Amino acid sequence: MRVVLVLSDGLRDDIAAERMGFLEHLIETGQGTRYRVRGELPTLSRPMYETVHTGMSVTQHGVVSNQIVRRSSVPNIFQIAVQSGRTTAAAAYYWFSELYNKAPFDPVDDREVDDASLLIQHGRFYMEDSYPDKELFLASASLMRKYSPDYLLIHPMGMDYLGDSLGPDTPEYRNQAIVQDMILANLIPEWHLRGYAVLVTGDHGVGPDRSHGGTTPEVRTVPLYILPPAGGGKGNTRETVSQLQLAPTVLSMLGLPIPETMKAPPLT
Repeated sequence: MRVVLVLSDGLRDDIAAERMGFLEHLIETGQGTRYRVRGELPTLSRPMYETVHTGMSVTQHGVVSNQIVRRSSVPNIFQIAVQSGRTTAAAAYYWFSELYNKAPFDPVDDREVDDASLLIQHGRFYMEDSYPDKELFLASASLMRKYSPDYLLIHPMGMDYLGDSLGPDTPEYRNQAIVQDMILANLIPEWHLRGYAVLVTGDHGVGPDRSHGGTTPEVRTVPLYILPPAGGGKGNTRETVSQLQLAPTVLSMLGLPIPETMKAPPLT
């Protein structure tokens, strides 16, 4: 099986439940499984990007803040996939390029890459937090049609940008979840036909003070939708799972070995 991971930056669990009608429809009709995820700490972006891809806490993988600019030094999804002869791709914020391809990021050379020797072999990276989600999703859809990657990361920033700049209680933040949901409604059927399982989650949420990094439920609790290509699932489990389970879950779905560094069990 091949996997698409949509890591929606700043997507809170409660907002997803309220606003993402298509994803909730798939859960309500038994075409997928929904969990609530208890995010790791601190609820900052770069540390959580690494946690999601390594299944390790920040003191284990060492990316303890957004100011740590270096490549990942521990086993991660991209590395294991490439070492296993699989193809990887990402349409994502440039911090992912720094974590898994090259640091520091060169905005000319590293913006678009197609190189089998890299961990993210086909990458389309952006630098502005305000980069439109629609453009980002279209870039990812293009990567899929061109390269059929076994693992595709899609990382839209719209929720985080609007939550941090305007606040999570604004129509702009809440309605952006609807925008992302409508985009996914138009893309997921094709992805399923191509044999992809689609996972949708967040790295962290946004608090009422337009920030994240702390421990409150608003910033720590994110959703997880698991949508297999053939349909079927547990519906809304109402279970809370660990963010550390995401990486081993993706590897399990890809049929790849789970390294000893990933201690949390994959979701079944």
